[in-house]
Amino acid sequence: MKKFAAVFLSAVMVLSLAACNESGQTPASSAQPVSTPSNVEESAATAENETSQQPGQATSGGNILIAYFSVPETDGVDTVAGASRVVVDGEVLGNSQYIAQLIQQEVGGDLFRIETVRQYPGSHDALLDFAYNELVEDARPELAAQIQNPDDYDVIFLGYPNWNSDLPMPLYTFLEQYDFSGKTIVPFTTHGGSGFSRTIQTIQALQPNATVVEGGLSISRNSVPDAQDDVTNWVAGLNITQ
Repeated sequence: MKKFAAVFLSAVMVLSLAACNESGQTPASSAQPVSTPSNVEESAATAENETSQQPGQATSGGNILIAYFSVPETDGVDTVAGASRVVVDGEVLGNSQYIAQLIQQEVGGDLFRIETVRQYPGSHDALLDFAYNELVEDARPELAAQIQNPDDYDVIFLGYPNWNSDLPMPLYTFLEQYDFSGKTIVPFTTHGGSGFSRTIQTIQALQPNATVVEGGLSISRNSVPDAQDDVTNWVAGLNITQ
């Protein structure tokens, strides 16, 4: 049966960006955690913030798009400390990407990876610096791909890591480039303890004529490998119907 149709700055940055290593392709049942360096780990107290599952009120009569931002991080990986990535069938997946694919398993729809023309650094420390500089410069990175027929979608699931207690700057480009008036935007984020911060309000400000679901899904990096049930229960509470 078809299910559901279509910166304080420096200290906060180091804490927030640790949650958002991204890369890879397809989810499967055997997800295993992969860690990030200890100097970017969140404290035990903040890492306790895991899943935010307030029921949304989204109702759709059309197709679903699951758009997400992902940056592959290629170094600084061991297999001991707090998880920032997952491994599926030997392949490293970014947390937000993995959650996006779990959502697709629940609701169907199309996946769209938000990618930039300029490649992000693969080195962890270099990526921290790069993301900070983009934030300070209020950059709008050029996107490498466009949504085909955006008018075809009524519901847009929007996924991203929490960087510097803010949206990654490519998300600003994305949300300023498209007009989602009359559509429903359903946010989801992966993080190292910062949750959504004020990113949902930012999305609302950038898309004032869209319905932005406030009960988005917020998953701690430590919970990503076991997030299947969280995703299933959250989606069930959204009241999105075909």
